[in-house]
Order: sequence, then C-alpha cells, then structure tokens
Amino acid sequence: MAKRDYYEVLGVGRDASAADIKKAYRKLALTYHPDRNKDPGAEATFKEISEAYAVLSDEQKRSQYDRFGHAASQGFGGGGAAPDFDPMDIFRSFFSQAGMGGMGGFEDLFGGGGGRRAERVPTLKVQLPLTLEEIATGTEKKIKLKIQEPCATCKGGGAADGARPEACPVCQGRGRVRQVQRTFLGNIESVVSCQNCGGEGQVVRNRCRSCNGSGLQRGETVLAVKIPSGVEDGNYISLRGQGNHGPRGGARGDVEVHLSEVEHDRFERHGDDVLLEYAVSIPTAVLGGELPVPVLGGEANLKVPAGTQSGSLLRMRGLGIQGRNGRKGDQIVRVHLYTPKDVGGEARKLFEKLATLPDCSPQGTSKSFFKKLVNHIFG
Repeated sequence: MAKRDYYEVLGVGRDASAADIKKAYRKLALTYHPDRNKDPGAEATFKEISEAYAVLSDEQKRSQYDRFGHAASQGFGGGGAAPDFDPMDIFRSFFSQAGMGGMGGFEDLFGGGGGRRAERVPTLKVQLPLTLEEIATGTEKKIKLKIQEPCATCKGGGAADGARPEACPVCQGRGRVRQVQRTFLGNIESVVSCQNCGGEGQVVRNRCRSCNGSGLQRGETVLAVKIPSGVEDGNYISLRGQGNHGPRGGARGDVEVHLSEVEHDRFERHGDDVLLEYAVSIPTAVLGGELPVPVLGGEANLKVPAGTQSGSLLRMRGLGIQGRNGRKGDQIVRVHLYTPKDVGGEARKLFEKLATLPDCSPQGTSKSFFKKLVNHIFG
C-alpha cells in the first residue's frame, strides 16, 4: 500500500509552520498512542504520524520531502524516522513547559517511570470453587496467594548498600531500542524492549544479594473476595492492583479469580432455578398433603396436590437462586412415587383389596376413585 502524504497524515497544509506541525502531532499522538488507544489499528496509525512528524519537524528533511516526496526517504535512514528520534520526547517537553513536573506528568499519563515505558506485570489467575448454597445468596471468601513482593533487604530497589539503579547505557533509560531489519521489500524498523535492561530502562551495578537485583522476593497475601449471588461456572472477578508487585517499585499486577461451581449431590441447577428429584409415598400422591423437603440452605414444606402423578413437576416459588438481575428463582420438585419392595401384614392386605377395585386400574378410574381409595385404606 502506497504511503500517504505526510501533510495529510498530520492534517496540516504544506504552508504550515513548525509550531502548527508540532501542535497537530501532539494532538494525534495523544489520541493514537497504544498505551491509551487499544483499537487494533491505533499502533499502526501512531507509527505513521510519528514518521510524518520526524520528517516534517526537521527543516532539511522537510525541504527534501517537499521537492522529491517519499523518494527522498532513502536519505532519512530507510524507515522515514531519524534513528535516534524518540516520538515521546515531545510529550516530555510539553509537560515540562506546562508546569506538570516534566517527566512525572508524562509518566502519569502513559504509565511509565524514569522516562521508560512500564512493562505490564502478568495477571495472577486462581480458581475458586463455590457450592450452590454460596452461589444462591452470595458470599465472601478469603484466598491465600503466593505473590512477588518488594525485597525486605533492599526495599525493592534491587541495589545493595543503598546504591541506586542507573539509566541503562544502551537505551538511555527509555527501556526500548529501535531495530532496522533489511529485507527484499526494504528496511523494516521496529521498536523492541531493550535486552540489556529487560525493558526497565535501568540497570543495577551493585546488586542486592537477597534478590539478585530484581527487587522482589516470594511472599504470601490473603485477599477477601466478595462473590455476588447468581454467578455461574466460568465467571471471573478481577481484583485490580492486588497481584504481583512490579520490579523496582513498579505498579502491581491484577488478580483474576475464576469461579467454578461444585456439583451438588441433591440439586441440579437450571439458570436461577434448581431442580430436586423427590420420592413421595403412594397415599400422599393419591390424597395430597404437605411434606418437608430440602431446599438450598434448609428445609421447607412442599404442597402435594391430590392425584399427583409420578414425574409431575411442582414449583416452590422464590426458593431458588438470587439472580444477578435481583429476581429470585424457584425450586422445581420432580415427584417420583415410592413403591415399597417388600410389603407384609396389614399393608399387604390393603394392597390386595385395592388390586380388586376397578377404580385402581388406569382403565377403570372414575370420579369416586379417591373417595373409595380413602375408605379402603383408612376405613
């Protein structure tokens, strides 16, 4: 794809002054810097406007560009930008002139330190199993984590005997270096982490023996995690800034608590409703009544209508899970008739009597079935 005109990239005219070019670049760079703009094309746009500014901000290079266009880029080092040009230097100068503490204001905006771009501390991920009872009402859990914390000997600085880290001589404290790779398509320029300092922008000459200069040591922490009701298996909760400490006083990373639902031995979850399989006796199914049945966190009475068939679903409203939307689900009870295996004595005689009644067969039922059955069973 052909390169766009540099003036078009910055949105200025060809007669724009140096101040206008600088102002346009500041505005665009603040908008498209990858640390602020997470859109997929932001980084490519940022490189494009940085390249345009590197040329148009230099009087000699701008003059060559005005005469020869992009063909003059061969004289700019192949990649369009000056080899030692840091597009972020303009921000440091801007914050300094604006009275924002120079480098401090700049680093507060982009999350760095000491003129370098801060490396993100990896997120800690932990699994937290929850029972259905805990999910139904919400709970608070405490989890113990092993984390990286500041070294007690050097107070996280990484240097021994009170020495201070120095700016990396390779990247000049920026934490990043430019690399130019020659390919058959031309020179490709990229910005990578400095290998000498690991992207930190600082090196320690006299390292702390306890942490070998990392400024970190292994430790433990206990975190309280509030679990809202109605969470589902696979949900996770982010705890910002409660994970590993960054090297040499860097920002802390995050913790992701991934939730898993422990399979219940009695209940089956369906969204915010729970299903309970429950057996009732034949007399109860025929005559109806109330039975104490288990519910999440306790026990409640189930109303069984007279003539309940095996496999019927009976609803107990509001005894399910408190959903994320504030609505409480129901408990559904699937009724199964309990058939005794061994019947003797008086009970056997009663069942033998029932077997002779036409109302007790599916083909011979009548409106007087329940009344006759009650009379035969209970006299």
